[in-house]
Amino acid sequence: MAATKEKEAAYYEFYRGSSIGMALTDSLDELITSGAITPQLAMKVLTQFDKSLTETLSKQVKTKTSLKGHLKTYRLCDDVWTFFVKNPQFKMESNEVVSASKIKIIACKNPDAPEGKK
Repeated sequence: MAATKEKEAAYYEFYRGSSIGMALTDSLDELITSGAITPQLAMKVLTQFDKSLTETLSKQVKTKTSLKGHLKTYRLCDDVWTFFVKNPQFKMESNEVVSASKIKIIACKNPDAPEGKK
């Protein structure tokens, strides 16, 4: 009987800094403090959150938008691009325009993308 090794995918943890990620982290902290769950279970929940959010965004969100603004800073570190844009304007497919004073964009390689399309 041959043993099979399941491929473990690594997921980025930056969605934990979103409002929903912070709310989840706060709730898990409360549950740990009250003794309702263990820290190990909380880490499993956060890992599943990372995986689920990444997969949902990549598979279900197909809307395109264009972005105009002033690129203030950009950097590349460990195959992760970070862009800071001032006064961005997003034009949606529906021609709706959404503006903000500043945004931060984080772009990472998709390990499942064919070479040249990451």
